[in-house]
Amino acid sequence: MASAPLLLEHFIYKKRNFVYAFVRHRLFTLCKQSLIRVQSAEGIKRIEISPKSNLKQLYDSVQNVLKVDGFALFMERNFATELHASGTQLVGTTLKHGDMIYLKQIAGTSSRRTSTTAIDKLSFNSAIKSSTEKLNNSSRPSLEVIEDEVDQQLFKSSGTIKRERDSKLCHHNANGRCVHCSPLEPYNESYLKEHNIKHLSFHSYIRKQTSGMDHGKYFVFDDINCRIKPGCREHPPWPKGICSKCQPSAITLNRQTYRHVDNVMFENTKIVERFLNYWRTTGHQRMGFLYGTYEQHTDVPLGIRAKVAAIYEPPQESSRDSINICPDEGADEVDAVAKALGLKKIGWIFTDLITEDASAGTVKQIRGIETHFLTAQECISAGELQNRHPNPCKYATNGTFGSKFVTICVTGDQTKQVHMEGYAVSAQCMALVRDNCLIPTKDAPELGYVRESTDKQYVPDVFYKEKDQYGNEVQRLARPLPVEYLLVDVPASTPLQPQFTFTEYDKRQPFPIENRYIDGHLQDFNALSNYLSAWAEEDFLEAISDFHLLIYLYKMDMLPLRQHMGPLFEAVRAKNPNQAAEFKGEEVWKLLESLVQASSTGSGGTANYPSGATSSAGAAGADAMDMDANTWTCNHCTFINRGELTSCEICSLPR
Repeated sequence: MASAPLLLEHFIYKKRNFVYAFVRHRLFTLCKQSLIRVQSAEGIKRIEISPKSNLKQLYDSVQNVLKVDGFALFMERNFATELHASGTQLVGTTLKHGDMIYLKQIAGTSSRRTSTTAIDKLSFNSAIKSSTEKLNNSSRPSLEVIEDEVDQQLFKSSGTIKRERDSKLCHHNANGRCVHCSPLEPYNESYLKEHNIKHLSFHSYIRKQTSGMDHGKYFVFDDINCRIKPGCREHPPWPKGICSKCQPSAITLNRQTYRHVDNVMFENTKIVERFLNYWRTTGHQRMGFLYGTYEQHTDVPLGIRAKVAAIYEPPQESSRDSINICPDEGADEVDAVAKALGLKKIGWIFTDLITEDASAGTVKQIRGIETHFLTAQECISAGELQNRHPNPCKYATNGTFGSKFVTICVTGDQTKQVHMEGYAVSAQCMALVRDNCLIPTKDAPELGYVRESTDKQYVPDVFYKEKDQYGNEVQRLARPLPVEYLLVDVPASTPLQPQFTFTEYDKRQPFPIENRYIDGHLQDFNALSNYLSAWAEEDFLEAISDFHLLIYLYKMDMLPLRQHMGPLFEAVRAKNPNQAAEFKGEEVWKLLESLVQASSTGSGGTANYPSGATSSAGAAGADAMDMDANTWTCNHCTFINRGELTSCEICSLPR
């Protein structure tokens, strides 16, 4: 008899037993509680709720049990019938004990979904009033981002590729259209392949993504995030805890199919020749920033071309094998001059040249398909510069996506001649550089390396795909990482007919370029005096139309011209000689001319005008040293050495 209760208990509470199910059902009925099953991406959860509770309380219970935010509940698996979070509708009238409902995450919201018509209208109106919150919280494209002028022009353009009527295939009249002569879309693959266009233009890529039935209603450029999302309260901060909500997703690197800039065009060859003169003089490498404009590129459907008008060289320390960029205190002033002239910073350029035969003018081929195109360090530098100059885009969640900033490398080609190669790094590379996840390798310049997670920083896994020896596509961890997965080619060229935004130097000596501390390249008052003396009165506009000269005048401390140069910038920008003549007649320019004349006549046109706090005694001492036959001036650093020395005391270069 003692075993009878045990047998009864085993019979009633045994799993998968109909008696157990019946007893449990009666128990919930007597307690006036309903069991509702909720299926989500994390599995099935059970919610116990009274049938007399309303649906709003059901939403609260689901939120407390599942710890989710931004969701909606549906009756069917295909999310057809939604349960609205109503305060009047009861659970018992809609759901029965044991029913299953389905949870769906609603992207782009920060609070749970209440889908009544009144609340939808209220939230829509409040979003219009608070445009800033809409930009931060909504995943839809924002129309309030001010894009570049060229982007606005391309957005209004149809972009279709027109085709002429084919006399053999077209059997209609001149006003008709058929499949053989109707316009093509700008992303047509056969057209791009026929014209050897490797990448889609950025606007063609947008047209392709928005060409479906919804016309890109939900198309956005999401920002790639490689950092832990802050503010998670489910666990202690990293490295003591991490969860799937705050953990960044793993990244698989793909070759970018589009590019923001489709061509880089230097207005004339003299721009690059003046830049290369430093390497020809010293043998050291050089770096500079490209200033110009963006315009439509007709050779590529909906393409953009970067047009370079000048190269500014920041302070730097260079050698035969390296370049170290120094802090530039006058960078804002250069940007101000460029903005006044209608220009902007559009890229950077650097040399990687080693002379092979000086008499033949050949250089060594260092870069190519067998070695590398850009080193990992150069990719990181390009990613950093592109992050500093983002591209405004109304299809981006944060208002910017990618960058139009280009990279130009001057190196040797297969024929041992100097040529230019253009590149840009992908949006994935920009994200890795921004979040400090990518570093160069020590011995292999063509390989990068993704950091490993430490106590201070969590780094997500980064993968790339390649084909193994059997032709199978395999996925590998990006430690190390070939930088070819991060690059996008951008052709660089010069036009057949040279263009000149600034002065076209034919026989006259141009004004020296800034930050070149070698003999004959220094920017000082003596160089200004010699330069202006070589031009006639009627050639004032042509003489003053030099980017480096305008920067020198803008930054000159001896005679403050900055606040008076607005009309001069406008005259150079519009190429208006009358407006330039008016500026030449102003009192501040006459004062500069008198100083130039006094400097030229005071010492036969050879003495330097004191632009700093140099004393007359110091200048006289320097002149005396120059006149001394027992001294010589270094051609590289301009230091005056003793006559018995065979190498410079400062730079150690030979005499």
